[in-house]
Parts: sequence; C-alpha cells; structure tokens
Amino acid sequence: MQAFQYNRVNDIEGAVGAGSATGVKFVAGGTTLIDLMKLNVEQPTTVIDINSLPLDKLERTADGGLKIGAMVRNSDLAHDATVQQEYPVLSQALLSGASPQLRNMATTGGNLLQRTRCYYFRDIAYPCNKRHPGTGCAAIEGYHRIHAVLGTSEHCIATHPSDMAVAMMALEATVQIQGAQGQRTVPLQEFYFVPGSTPERENVLMPGELIISVTLPRLARGTRSYYLKRRDRASYEFALASAAVVAQMQGQRMQHMRVALGGIGTKPWRSLEAEQVLEGRDANEQHFRAAAEAALRDAKPLHDNAFKVELAKRTLMRTLQVVTQAA
Repeated sequence: MQAFQYNRVNDIEGAVGAGSATGVKFVAGGTTLIDLMKLNVEQPTTVIDINSLPLDKLERTADGGLKIGAMVRNSDLAHDATVQQEYPVLSQALLSGASPQLRNMATTGGNLLQRTRCYYFRDIAYPCNKRHPGTGCAAIEGYHRIHAVLGTSEHCIATHPSDMAVAMMALEATVQIQGAQGQRTVPLQEFYFVPGSTPERENVLMPGELIISVTLPRLARGTRSYYLKRRDRASYEFALASAAVVAQMQGQRMQHMRVALGGIGTKPWRSLEAEQVLEGRDANEQHFRAAAEAALRDAKPLHDNAFKVELAKRTLMRTLQVVTQAA
C-alpha cells in the first residue's frame, strides 16, 4: 500500500470541496477501497473519511416512497421493517451479498460504487484498461468464467458485482448526487456506463461529487418482488447470475413488470426486452421462457463463461415463477 494523507470531514460541503482535488478518494465502510489500496490497484494520495456525514437515515418521501441515506449500512437497510415489507427484493439482495461482518460496515453509496471482481483488474501484474486505459484487457484472452456476457466491448468484459444495485434497478431507484454545482438526481438506469472504449469511466460521478441518498418510488398496493442469486457456494460469494423482478398481478395477468439481472452484465442490467415480452401477458412457462430468451438475445459469451447464458435464463424464469405465484 502506498502512503497517503488521511482527513475527516463533518459536512457535505466540506467533503465535496476536498474531494475535487486530484488523487482524492472518499472512504465510508472501506469494504472495497481498502482492499484495492492493499493491492495497489487504488493509490490515492488523500483519503477522506465521510463517516461523520449526516447521511445515515431512512425517511419517507412526500409521495410515500423511501429515501435511503448514502451512509445507511447494508445490514440496517436489509433488516428495516419497511424495506422487508414493501421492498422485499432489496432486503433479499442485500442479505445474499458478502458476510454479516461486511454488511455491518458497507454503505448504500459504497455498494453502488463497488469495483469489479475481475481477476486481472485486481492484479497489477496484468494489463487492464480499467486501471490503465489503452494497455489491453487480459481477461478476454485469459480465464473469464466470472465475466460479463452483456454490455461488453473489445476493451473490457468485467462484471459489476453488486446485488443491491440489481434490486434497486428493478425498483427504478434514483440517485441524489451533491457536487460543487449543487445537487442533481439521476435515475439508476442512467447512473452506470457500459465500458465501450472508455472502461475506466464506470458511472456519471464527476470529481468531488458524492452520492448523498437513493430514493425508491412508492409501489402500488399488492406489488410483489423477489431476488434470486446463483453462485458457486451459498455464503460470501458473488453472483454467477441473478435476477430481480418487481411485478403486479391482475388475476393471472402480469402488469408493471420490472426485470433486472446481475452477475452477467458490465453494469446492473435492466432488461427492457424481457419486460416488453411479459407486460400484459398471462403468467406461464411459455412467456417466462420468451422473456428469458429476449433478455439474453444480445449476449456475447466467450469460452469460459458461455454457461452463464442458460444459467441466467433459468434464473430469470425461476424468479418469475416465484413472483407470479406469491400469495
């Protein structure tokens, strides 16, 4: 780990001002940044501790939605009674990720900003366009079993690791951001970038900008949701494929369908194609399969991760079965 200066801030304006300097990183729970600093993947000259910022509240919005402060810990969010009752898909996603110890530290904002678990990104002995643009992507010709099949490019095939973000994508969350120019709100679907030719740019945040909260919309009474994760082992493992579905049912007819996939995309993957297939249709295996085929139609698997295509389809189909059969 490289030497760095450590500072603490107590207000949002101070954090934004300090964070705009070159070589500065914010630290909250530290569950990603500190790991990467130990590996010399991240080498900030200054680390700003934002744990004292007043961003750790869960609050109702004026229209009945839920505002989640960026510093709310994953454990607190997962076990909140309102979340479990009204947004179970989010609680399920959070509890499927990491370990209890990490969930006790990890924050909402930090979870959204997780870096990839690509072997080559985390090993500075290999070239990586995320770390050093233009050096190449070792994963494409290397071992890529855990890597993405959607949203990839010739410059990067790294998978986004967050479970929480997949659930929030299906819930149509919005992200509130504070910067030197004031606040702005960005739909989560527009928050992340696919790698294209600039894989080093992962999201819309500019230098010094800080996530201050995430807002979930109010859901109609009777809305159902579910998160399902497939992984190599049951504990402390990242998704090979996952699915989050939010649905309303009118008898056997599916309404207001929202579908997001994890473990297979370079960002948390909202599948508008699957939603279009499902909307207004009866809940049955034929339509579930058609939605799964549509969701993975543009997949570009390589040798080691080709199994993910069928795995993701079956994961989505099973998630749809659970949601539409819920009491």
